[in-house]
Amino acid sequence: MPEEILINFTPQETRVAVMHQGVVQELHIERSASRGFVGNVYVGRIVRILPGMQSAFIDIGLGRTAFLHVADIREPRPSDEPLRPIERLLFEGQSILVQVIKDPMGSKGARLSTQVSIAGRMLVYLPQDKHIGISQRIERESEREALREKLGRLVPSEEKGGFIVRTMAESATEAELAKDIEFLRKIWRDIQAQSTTAAPPSLLYQELSLAQRVLRDFVNPETARIVIDSRENFQRLTAFAGEYTPTVAPLLEHYIGERPLFDLHGVEDEIQKALARRVDLKSGGYLIIDQTEAMTTIDVNTGGFVGVRNFDDTIFKTNLEAAQTIARQLRLRNLGGIIIIDFIDMENEEHRTAVLSEFNKALARDHTRLTVNGFTALGLVEMTRKRTRESLAHVLCEECPTCGGRGEVRTARTVCYEILRELLREARQFNAREYRVLGSQAVIDRFLDEESQGLAMLSDFIGKPISLQAEPSYSQEQYDIVLM
Repeated sequence: MPEEILINFTPQETRVAVMHQGVVQELHIERSASRGFVGNVYVGRIVRILPGMQSAFIDIGLGRTAFLHVADIREPRPSDEPLRPIERLLFEGQSILVQVIKDPMGSKGARLSTQVSIAGRMLVYLPQDKHIGISQRIERESEREALREKLGRLVPSEEKGGFIVRTMAESATEAELAKDIEFLRKIWRDIQAQSTTAAPPSLLYQELSLAQRVLRDFVNPETARIVIDSRENFQRLTAFAGEYTPTVAPLLEHYIGERPLFDLHGVEDEIQKALARRVDLKSGGYLIIDQTEAMTTIDVNTGGFVGVRNFDDTIFKTNLEAAQTIARQLRLRNLGGIIIIDFIDMENEEHRTAVLSEFNKALARDHTRLTVNGFTALGLVEMTRKRTRESLAHVLCEECPTCGGRGEVRTARTVCYEILRELLREARQFNAREYRVLGSQAVIDRFLDEESQGLAMLSDFIGKPISLQAEPSYSQEQYDIVLM
């Protein structure tokens, strides 16, 4: 089925929706104030080396120091030779050429590598590694061999670097490959020239913008059109495509309708749904998705789906639908790291095998590297999905200031009892004339009603009056006790 890519531009951000069969499959957002750093090349300064972690913290000019592990340090050595300790490879104060391989996330800084790779339309250039590889997505052996031969003719034997052939190059001509090779070599020459004079920390090469990466990375043989809702950016992308990705240029379309592009295709509604904890299935079942710092858990429930044959069949059909929906939600929300899926328990081994097969089939559309393990002894499916950028929720949302990210707040009754205990502590330490309680309307109302007797008993016990004052700006957990 044809695929469409929608690009929405505003001065503040660029949003991209990948549509398949009229349904949003992927969402990408890049904000002008906080562009991603993956792919950027810097000359940095080593701030600190931690032998115990075999890591180094490096200042590359971002607000937070970046992180370099010894396994990401390029060191020519025989494959059977163990890694040397990081303290023998680097020293504090040293200038070093690095590339960002993972954006800063939460409290963690960016992750770095000294193995630079520069992506083009057809190829990925590895200027420090003499190696030629072929994308695993190119499965036909004849095509793989043909591409190796083409590269062999284009890359001289004295070439110090290597190349990885991308999926886009499957039917590329030698002229197209040669153009990509020259483009990538020029970028590397510029990086090397700047690195000799730039003082750390300095940015030497910035990865393309999201809209430009769409033309380079997102387009595939199924892509029917790329719709852009900004005339100025349509012209810019047309010029970029004409120079770097000429085969993509005919797919570009400028949208000039009255309705906003994302509204017309239902993308805005999908964004709101992708931020919800619950995802409803067409059958009546539903998913509960909980994203934490350690992992993401997905629970499958039958909900209102009762089936038409028997209970086992109902469970099987719910799990089959859930497998497809989960694969889409992973892409849509850009969930990464460890993911645990709790499908509804199935006694039938054939059903479990079919659900796992359906899940792997649905994941085949995902361009992100992932691994899926079978069902564990507890009936859970464990998987990992490479995380290189923040999830959709982390981009669009922030921690709730009321609950602190817990997802729940203490009840008004609980807060009332906390206040009573605090009043008793205050009375034992200070001899005030009166104690005034400032709290939310819900807490004050409970003190005036159900907890009025407890408040009166405490007032009699400490021998001092206690007054109440509702503060509309206070959250339910927030209160103050003022000594009068």
